[in-house]
Amino acid sequence: MRRLVWRSKGVADFVSEVDLAAEARISASITRRLPRAIVAGEEESPDAFDAPGLVFVVDPLDGTTNYLHGYPEYAVSIGVLEHGVLVAAVVHNAATGEEFTATAGGGAWRGGQPLQVSTIDVPGRALIGTGFPFKHLEHLADYQRQFAVITATTSGIRRAGSAALDLCDVACGRFEAFWEHRLAPWDIAAGMLLVREAGGRVTTFGGTDAAVAHGQIAASNGTLHPWLLGVLAGADPDDSADELAASGILA
Repeated sequence: MRRLVWRSKGVADFVSEVDLAAEARISASITRRLPRAIVAGEEESPDAFDAPGLVFVVDPLDGTTNYLHGYPEYAVSIGVLEHGVLVAAVVHNAATGEEFTATAGGGAWRGGQPLQVSTIDVPGRALIGTGFPFKHLEHLADYQRQFAVITATTSGIRRAGSAALDLCDVACGRFEAFWEHRLAPWDIAAGMLLVREAGGRVTTFGGTDAAVAHGQIAASNGTLHPWLLGVLAGADPDDSADELAASGILA
């Protein structure tokens, strides 16, 4: 890989010339075809995601740090809102070429094949995705408690570094669930629609349907959602799997 120009936006938060060039190219392509559409891009117009009308919520490179280090987990993510309602989505895994698409009421797809969330209904057999609160260390103590309980009661946790792709993994059944304390609209817009159209759920930690906004995300295959929300609400590293089951969280 040639030497890239990149700069820090904050603690462990970077932007490169690739992010900027990709967003400019995507924006130009959209506005050429749909001149009245609004493009809410992470780098150039991050506050436009709640504008009225037709809005394209664009993350030109989700997983920038991975890309900068040559770690093959990064994607382009675009969610389309019409008057605030998600109507279409695409996530392109730039490292593998996989492409995930969804339309409201039209299902979720990968390479022409329909997607369906996992049918696993036992936490002990579930593989869970997550994102570390590296930008928001005020959530770290709560996250560590949740991590401890989920580690003790599932078959494993994975953190690859792209929330857009994590949500795709829920949609296609690779993960049974995913949680992260704070994400941005461009991180989740496309992935939310993919999970829902594949039969899953995407909510806040309190169980309210998640919106395309800054905030927390709990996504699952639906069956495991009550368990996931229970753990996120009352995680205690001293709880055992038996105690959680007895309390009804694992029911």
